[in-house]
Amino acid sequence: MDLCVIDDHRVNLGVLKGVIGSVPGWEAEAFQDPAEALGRCARKVFDLVIVDYQMPGMNGIDVIRHLRADPRFEHVPIVMITADADRGLRIEAIRAGATDFLNKPVDPEELRVRAANLLALRRAQTALADRAVHLADEVAAATRRIAQREEEVIQRLARAIEYRDDQTGEHILRVARISGMVAGELGLPQQFCANIFLAAQLHDTGKIGLPDSILLKPGRLTDDEIQVMRLHTVMGGEVLRDGTSDLIRMAHDIALCHHERWDGRGYPHGRMQEDIPLSARIVSVADVLDALRTARPYKPAWDAEAARSEIEKLSGAAFDPACVAALMRIWPAVTALYPDTSLPKQENAA
Repeated sequence: MDLCVIDDHRVNLGVLKGVIGSVPGWEAEAFQDPAEALGRCARKVFDLVIVDYQMPGMNGIDVIRHLRADPRFEHVPIVMITADADRGLRIEAIRAGATDFLNKPVDPEELRVRAANLLALRRAQTALADRAVHLADEVAAATRRIAQREEEVIQRLARAIEYRDDQTGEHILRVARISGMVAGELGLPQQFCANIFLAAQLHDTGKIGLPDSILLKPGRLTDDEIQVMRLHTVMGGEVLRDGTSDLIRMAHDIALCHHERWDGRGYPHGRMQEDIPLSARIVSVADVLDALRTARPYKPAWDAEAARSEIEKLSGAAFDPACVAALMRIWPAVTALYPDTSLPKQENAA
C-alpha cells in the first residue's frame, strides 16, 4: 500500500516515515513542502494521506480541500495530525474531508493501528470498485451479445422476406441505407441511426402474409388487390408487436406506419404529421424513392432528376418536409446507390 506523508518538520517527517516503513507491504513517500506533495498526488493516487495541520503557506485543511477536489481522491482516507484540540478546527477539517485525526506527539502504535484500519477500508473500496468495473464490463459484453443476436434475427427475417419476392432483397438494403443516411443528416443519435438501418430492413415484413397471386403479379393490381396489398402494414405490425427492445419497437413502428402520409391520407390508420413515428417518416421517403428509381413489373425506373422532382413535390403532402430536406442535402450520395440506367419519368409512382 502506498502512503503519502506531509509535514514541514524534518524530524517529525522522518519519524512518520520510519513507523510506516516498519510495516511490511507499506511504502511511504514523504514531503516537507505541501505544494510538492500535491504535485506528486496529481501524478499518483495514494492509498492513504497523512498531513500535518500547522505548516507555513498551506495548512493541512488547505491540502485536504485540494485533494478532495480531485475525483481520484474522493474516497482516499486522509488523516490530519494536529496538536490543537480545538473542536472548531476538527469540525472544519471534517467538513474539508478529513477521515481521521492523530494528536501530536504521534504515538507510533496508534499510527500503525489507525493506518491499518484505514488501509483495510481502502482495500475494500478498491475491491468493490474493481468488482463494479468487472460487472459493468460483463453487462456491456452481454448487451453486445444480445444486440448481435437481434441483428442476426433481423437479417434472417429480412432474408425470408426476400425469398417471397426476387426484387425485394436489393430494395430492402437500399431503403435501409438511405434511411440510415437521412437519419444521420437529421442529426439523430448514433444509436438511432444504427437501429433504423436494421429496422428498415423489416419494413415489408407483412408481405410474407400476402398471397403469391398478388405479391408476384406481373402487372398492375386491381382495386380489390390493392386493398389486400395494403394489409401488409397491419400484418407486419402484428409480427413485430410488443417488442421489448428499442430496435424491435422501431421495426414495429416502421412496418406498421411506413405508408402513412404527412397529410393524413395514408394507410392503415390515416395518421398524420408527428403522430407518425419519426422512423416510419424517414423510411417512407426512402421506400418511395427506391420504388421510383427501380423498375417494377408495372413501370420502368425513373431517372434521378425525375425522382428528385417527384419527392420534392410530395414534401408536406406524402412526406415530412424535414425528411425530404435532409434527403436533398445528401442527394449525391443517395444517387450513387443506383446505376445510371433509368429512364425519364413515365408516371406518378408515389
